[in-house]
Amino acid sequence: MSAWQVKRRKRTRHLIELGGLVVKAGIVELTGDDRATILGALLWMADKLQSDQGEHARELWAAKGKQALEADPATHNGSPNAPQGALVNKAGGRSGLCN
Repeated sequence: MSAWQVKRRKRTRHLIELGGLVVKAGIVELTGDDRATILGALLWMADKLQSDQGEHARELWAAKGKQALEADPATHNGSPNAPQGALVNKAGGRSGLCN
């Protein structure tokens, strides 16, 4: 396999894993698979991260993500890049992006 094919496969796997996070977090279901809404939410996150509240948002989201990953047995397969589990709060509902 050529170097460009290896690089392409690695990139494809990465994109699939990121898409898996969107699905596992319930975003596709909650938005009715509306691509404009999903993109708008992602753009809102990017704006938030670039704002004066960016560091706080990053810390909050990282903590929530780590908690969800630790609670999901599907993420304990030894692969740090495996698609991640659903983000579920302690009450059993889907977790939001921020408080």
